[in-house]
Amino acid sequence: MAKILLVTGASRGIGRDTALLAAERGYTVAVNYTRHEAGAHEVVETIEAAGGRAAAFQADVSRPEEVERLFTEVDRKLGRLDALVNNAGVGYSQSRIEDIAPHDMVKTFEVNVFGLFYCSQAAVRRMSTHHGGKGGAIVNISSAAARTGGVGAFIDYAASKGAVDVITTGLAREAGGAGIRVNAVRPGVTETDMIAESRITKPEWLENVVATMPMGRIGEVREISHAVLWLLSDEASYVTGTIIDASGGRAVP
Repeated sequence: MAKILLVTGASRGIGRDTALLAAERGYTVAVNYTRHEAGAHEVVETIEAAGGRAAAFQADVSRPEEVERLFTEVDRKLGRLDALVNNAGVGYSQSRIEDIAPHDMVKTFEVNVFGLFYCSQAAVRRMSTHHGGKGGAIVNISSAAARTGGVGAFIDYAASKGAVDVITTGLAREAGGAGIRVNAVRPGVTETDMIAESRITKPEWLENVVATMPMGRIGEVREISHAVLWLLSDEASYVTGTIIDASGGRAVP
């Protein structure tokens, strides 16, 4: 039987590519989206055209009642969950801290931290051997900004990803005895919509960041999704509480 994987925020960017690669590896994929319905259905159609199995599920992960609906629908349509990738994330500000709107800061944490927390809770209730599950794997998408601080553009985003790292470490220790492995990937600057926007709004910031990277280039989404799929796989069966930096070698300033 194919393992069932839920990828949040899977209609574009790293989430989209993770869903596509997972399907190539034999997973049945639940493709979550909030607003980008067309993108989510395109992912599903691409997977099905290649002979895989997938379904799209709309839910705003920052709302606990929608998360519970999402997981219930996945249970009913695809079956009991084996793996979760907490990918859904936002970054609104692209501003110095004195210019960040309070609403944007709150929404960043609602999605990046609380959403991840709600989804992890729902997954643990289904995967944990303490709750009758058969174990599983969770991979969280963090960011190199958690180490660098997001100076000059993304301090609130960086802070939210710092919380992701802490949740990853804590949940790995808490759930390890219940058959659940929990890890994370910290992408660096990667070709996503957020970076495309930065090219317009913060070109100097982006140039400065790339200049600090030993590899001297922006990463590709497939370079991140390969790391995610390895952490989900049996090849990483003795790996938990680990955060993989996939940031082109960028050091903390």
